[in-house]
Amino acid sequence: MDAFEAITKRRSVRSYLPDPIPKSVMERILEAGRLAPSAMNLQPWHFIVVTDKEKRRALSSGRFAKFLSEAPVVIVGCGNEKLSPRWYAIDTAIALQNMVIAATSEGLGSCWIGSFDEIEVKELLKIPEGHRVIAMLALGYPREGTDMIRKIVNVVRPKKRLNEIASAEEFGVPFNKSG
Repeated sequence: MDAFEAITKRRSVRSYLPDPIPKSVMERILEAGRLAPSAMNLQPWHFIVVTDKEKRRALSSGRFAKFLSEAPVVIVGCGNEKLSPRWYAIDTAIALQNMVIAATSEGLGSCWIGSFDEIEVKELLKIPEGHRVIAMLALGYPREGTDMIRKIVNVVRPKKRLNEIASAEEFGVPFNKSG
Protein backbone atom coordinates (compact mmCIF):
# COMPACT_ATOMS: atom_id res chain seq x y z
CA MET A 1 0.00 0.00 0.00
CA ASP A 2 1.47 3.38 -0.95
CA ALA A 3 1.29 6.43 1.33
CA PHE A 4 -1.67 8.08 -0.42
CA GLU A 5 -3.67 4.84 -0.31
CA ALA A 6 -2.97 4.54 3.43
CA ILE A 7 -4.10 8.14 3.96
CA THR A 8 -7.26 7.46 1.97
CA LYS A 9 -8.05 4.21 3.85
CA ARG A 10 -7.32 5.53 7.36
CA ARG A 11 -10.36 5.66 9.62
CA SER A 12 -10.87 6.33 13.31
CA VAL A 13 -11.46 2.83 14.66
CA ARG A 14 -13.12 2.42 18.04
CA SER A 15 -13.72 -1.33 18.11
CA TYR A 16 -10.86 -3.84 18.03
CA LEU A 17 -10.22 -7.55 17.91
CA PRO A 18 -8.24 -8.84 20.91
CA ASP A 19 -5.43 -10.12 18.63
CA PRO A 20 -1.97 -8.93 19.67
CA ILE A 21 0.10 -6.84 17.29
CA PRO A 22 3.33 -8.61 16.26
CA LYS A 23 6.48 -7.00 17.65
CA SER A 24 7.93 -6.54 14.13
CA VAL A 25 4.84 -4.54 13.14
CA MET A 26 5.09 -2.38 16.27
CA GLU A 27 8.75 -1.74 15.52
CA ARG A 28 7.89 -0.48 12.00
CA ILE A 29 5.18 1.78 13.40
CA LEU A 30 7.53 3.23 16.02
CA GLU A 31 10.23 3.61 13.37
CA ALA A 32 7.79 5.69 11.30
CA GLY A 33 7.45 8.01 14.28
CA ARG A 34 11.20 8.11 14.87
CA LEU A 35 11.79 9.19 11.27
CA ALA A 36 9.38 12.14 11.44
CA PRO A 37 10.72 15.65 10.85
CA SER A 38 11.11 18.01 13.79
CA ALA A 39 12.23 21.60 14.31
CA MET A 40 16.05 21.70 14.27
CA ASN A 41 15.91 17.88 14.31
CA LEU A 42 15.53 17.96 18.10
CA GLN A 43 13.12 14.99 18.07
CA PRO A 44 11.42 16.07 21.32
CA TRP A 45 9.20 13.00 21.57
CA HIS A 46 8.96 9.86 23.60
CA PHE A 47 6.43 7.09 22.97
CA ILE A 48 5.12 4.71 25.60
CA VAL A 49 3.68 1.48 24.20
CA VAL A 50 1.03 0.25 26.62
CA THR A 51 -0.21 -3.33 26.30
CA ASP A 52 -0.98 -4.09 29.95
CA LYS A 53 -4.74 -4.63 30.30
CA GLU A 54 -5.09 -2.76 33.60
CA LYS A 55 -3.10 0.21 32.37
CA ARG A 56 -5.17 0.36 29.17
CA ARG A 57 -8.31 0.26 31.32
CA ALA A 58 -6.99 3.15 33.41
CA LEU A 59 -6.17 5.13 30.25
CA SER A 60 -9.76 4.66 29.08
CA SER A 61 -11.23 6.89 31.79
CA GLY A 62 -11.58 9.89 29.47
CA ARG A 63 -15.09 10.75 28.31
CA PHE A 64 -14.35 9.79 24.69
CA ALA A 65 -11.75 7.12 25.41
CA LYS A 66 -13.79 4.23 26.81
CA PHE A 67 -12.78 1.88 23.98
CA LEU A 68 -9.06 2.11 24.88
CA SER A 69 -9.46 -0.85 27.20
CA GLU A 70 -10.39 -2.94 24.14
CA ALA A 71 -7.48 -1.84 21.92
CA PRO A 72 -4.53 -4.24 22.27
CA VAL A 73 -2.05 -1.35 22.16
CA VAL A 74 -2.18 2.27 23.25
CA ILE A 75 0.72 4.54 22.32
CA VAL A 76 1.08 7.55 24.57
CA GLY A 77 2.92 10.33 22.75
CA CYS A 78 4.89 12.65 25.02
CA GLY A 79 6.70 15.84 24.09
CA ASN A 80 9.76 17.22 25.88
CA GLU A 81 8.87 20.85 26.53
CA LYS A 82 12.32 21.65 27.94
CA LEU A 83 14.15 20.34 24.87
CA SER A 84 11.90 22.19 22.42
CA PRO A 85 9.69 24.70 24.28
CA ARG A 86 8.11 26.14 21.16
CA TRP A 87 7.67 23.08 18.94
CA TYR A 88 7.41 19.94 21.12
CA ALA A 89 3.64 19.54 20.62
CA ILE A 90 3.70 20.03 16.86
CA ASP A 91 6.73 17.79 16.36
CA THR A 92 5.23 15.03 18.48
CA ALA A 93 1.92 15.28 16.60
CA ILE A 94 3.76 14.92 13.28
CA ALA A 95 5.48 11.77 14.57
CA LEU A 96 2.19 10.34 15.83
CA GLN A 97 0.56 10.97 12.45
CA ASN A 98 3.42 9.11 10.75
CA MET A 99 2.59 6.19 13.06
CA VAL A 100 -1.10 6.34 12.15
CA ILE A 101 -0.29 6.11 8.43
CA ALA A 102 2.22 3.30 9.06
CA ALA A 103 -0.36 1.41 11.14
CA THR A 104 -2.92 1.73 8.34
CA SER A 105 -0.42 0.37 5.83
CA GLU A 106 0.10 -2.62 8.17
CA GLY A 107 -3.64 -3.39 8.15
CA LEU A 108 -4.27 -1.94 11.62
CA GLY A 109 -6.92 0.46 12.78
CA SER A 110 -6.13 3.46 14.93
CA CYS A 111 -7.78 6.35 16.68
CA TRP A 112 -6.34 9.58 18.06
CA ILE A 113 -7.29 10.22 21.67
CA GLY A 114 -7.25 13.66 23.22
CA SER A 115 -9.72 12.81 25.98
CA PHE A 116 -7.52 12.20 29.02
CA ASP A 117 -6.46 13.70 32.31
CA GLU A 118 -2.79 14.49 31.80
CA ILE A 119 -1.91 14.33 35.49
CA GLU A 120 -3.47 10.86 35.83
CA VAL A 121 -1.69 9.59 32.70
CA LYS A 122 1.66 11.00 33.87
CA GLU A 123 1.28 9.33 37.28
CA LEU A 124 0.17 5.99 35.84
CA LEU A 125 3.04 5.80 33.35
CA LYS A 126 5.70 7.54 35.48
CA ILE A 127 6.25 10.28 32.89
CA PRO A 128 8.95 12.64 34.17
CA GLU A 129 8.75 16.38 34.74
CA GLY A 130 9.32 18.38 31.58
CA HIS A 131 7.37 15.95 29.39
CA ARG A 132 3.79 16.63 28.34
CA VAL A 133 1.24 14.10 27.12
CA ILE A 134 0.29 15.26 23.62
CA ALA A 135 -2.10 12.50 22.52
CA MET A 136 -2.72 8.79 22.72
CA LEU A 137 -3.21 6.39 19.82
CA ALA A 138 -5.34 3.28 20.02
CA LEU A 139 -4.01 0.54 17.74
CA GLY A 140 -5.33 -2.85 16.77
CA TYR A 141 -7.01 -4.99 14.17
CA PRO A 142 -10.46 -3.50 13.49
CA ARG A 143 -13.54 -5.39 14.56
CA GLU A 144 -15.56 -5.04 11.37
CA GLY A 145 -19.13 -3.83 11.29
CA THR A 146 -19.46 -2.64 14.90
CA ASP A 147 -18.24 0.96 14.79
CA MET A 148 -21.60 2.70 14.54
CA ILE A 149 -20.25 6.01 15.89
CA ARG A 150 -17.86 6.35 12.94
CA LYS A 151 -20.59 5.47 10.45
CA ILE A 152 -22.99 8.03 11.93
CA VAL A 153 -20.35 10.77 12.08
CA ASN A 154 -19.35 10.17 8.45
CA VAL A 155 -22.99 10.54 7.33
CA VAL A 156 -23.73 13.57 9.48
CA ARG A 157 -20.36 15.25 8.93
CA PRO A 158 -18.61 13.99 5.76
CA LYS A 159 -15.15 15.18 4.73
CA LYS A 160 -15.20 18.66 3.21
CA ARG A 161 -14.43 19.10 -0.47
CA LEU A 162 -10.99 20.40 -1.47
CA ASN A 163 -12.39 23.76 -2.64
CA GLU A 164 -13.80 24.30 0.87
CA ILE A 165 -10.46 23.98 2.65
CA ALA A 166 -7.82 25.22 0.19
CA SER A 167 -7.10 28.63 -1.37
CA ALA A 168 -4.59 29.78 -3.97
CA GLU A 169 -2.14 32.54 -3.00
CA GLU A 170 -4.59 34.25 -0.59
CA PHE A 171 -7.36 33.13 1.75
CA GLY A 172 -10.62 32.81 -0.15
CA VAL A 173 -9.15 32.66 -3.66
CA PRO A 174 -10.39 29.35 -5.14
CA PHE A 175 -7.83 26.62 -5.57
CA ASN A 176 -8.74 25.05 -8.90
CA LYS A 177 -8.08 21.35 -9.24
CA SER A 178 -6.30 20.16 -12.37
CA GLY A 179 -8.16 18.18 -15.00
